[in-house]
Amino acid sequence: MTDLLITSEPEAGAAPASGARQVWRRLWARKSAVVAAAVLGLLVLLALAAPLLAALEGQDPNTYHDTLVDSARGGVPLGDFGGISADHWLGVEPGTGRDMFVRLLYGARVSLLVALGATVVQVLIGLAVGLAAALGNRFADSALSHLTDVMVAMPLLVFAIALMAVVPADFPRPLLLVFAMGLLAWGPMARLVRGQTLSLKKLDYVSAARLTGGSSWRVARRELLPGLAAPVITFAAILLPSNIVFEASMSFLGVGVKPPTPSWGQMLSTATTWFRSDPAYVLLPALLLFVTTLAFTVLADGVRVALDPREASRLRVGRGGRTSRRTRPGGTA
Repeated sequence: MTDLLITSEPEAGAAPASGARQVWRRLWARKSAVVAAAVLGLLVLLALAAPLLAALEGQDPNTYHDTLVDSARGGVPLGDFGGISADHWLGVEPGTGRDMFVRLLYGARVSLLVALGATVVQVLIGLAVGLAAALGNRFADSALSHLTDVMVAMPLLVFAIALMAVVPADFPRPLLLVFAMGLLAWGPMARLVRGQTLSLKKLDYVSAARLTGGSSWRVARRELLPGLAAPVITFAAILLPSNIVFEASMSFLGVGVKPPTPSWGQMLSTATTWFRSDPAYVLLPALLLFVTTLAFTVLADGVRVALDPREASRLRVGRGGRTSRRTRPGGTA
């Protein structure tokens, strides 16, 4: 999908982008995207309402309940399904007895905010570098393109771990994760913006704006950015689930969010020793991570089709072509 976004070129006689109302209509017509958006909206609402829901349950994410775990068995929660009860709706954490429901809610806050913040940083840096490369002279384009290639080829996980290791421990880890992912993973966005900008520069209305004496910034702001909106928004929607998984991976490796701050990846890292005695402790954060990533991926696909009517048109023409071949007289293909 990334290659399609980078290599596609707008046609010289293409009509201007459709209005927001038509985009919403196309997106609403894709039921899978609507369901994904509803799931994500519910997750965001639960994350935002975490303090209220914690108060409603009467728990908090960091209080230990030693009486709810069986110390003779190494800290396994007492009761069925991880200790589910009227006081602990999803049970308790093995070893500590901390409430699972509240920790999952606060973990959603960390995972979603880190992924969203990193995506914003990647989009801003990618836009700036991609536009500067496409609108600059030959030397600037060559230098920024080579820098982008280096960032794309860079082993992100290795450099992110190294960065997390050298930064002082008192620096807020969620904020550090945002900067680590944003500053190290903007290469694909910059490559996309550069390719799309070079294609847009060939269109008549952009050439006319440049011939009238408009500055590069004015041309970019008034002529290029509207044309870049669709591919950038689509690619940003693809980056979000990747950033969620990356944050979980960093926390799983022990270099991300530090205890007692809850995170889905951190919960999975500590759950590896409890998957036999308390499967719920592994399944709950893993299921939430899977559902969130899947919903973002499905929504990104729906946004891609809604913002690119030519994509939907090609799909309809393809189906029509197959139908006409099947109904051709004589039964020949």
